[in-house]
Amino acid sequence: MLLLTKALEARFASVGRQEEKRDEALVIAKFFTPDSSWTWFATEFDPEYREFFGLVVGFEAELGYFSLGELEASKGPLGLPIERDLHWTEKTVREVRADLEGIESAA
Repeated sequence: MLLLTKALEARFASVGRQEEKRDEALVIAKFFTPDSSWTWFATEFDPEYREFFGLVVGFEAELGYFSLGELEASKGPLGLPIERDLHWTEKTVREVRADLEGIESAA
């Protein structure tokens, strides 16, 4: 699966940098491992460095940088590649955090 399409890259460029927006930043793309619980919610993409910024949910949820190359090369515990959520609807980091809290409290 192609993790970053030309259309998606153009969408990141049209939104631009969002660091000052914090939890109001718009999540443009969601990436996930189908065989584990790691998820990356990308709010920005720098084409020069091929690097995203956004919310990373692994052992805990934190904002940070992650590279397209690492996503493309990484495999989950069963050897499955990272995928892009093809049905993702853009929402803010705040909304994603609220969704995650709802999932955790239901468990």
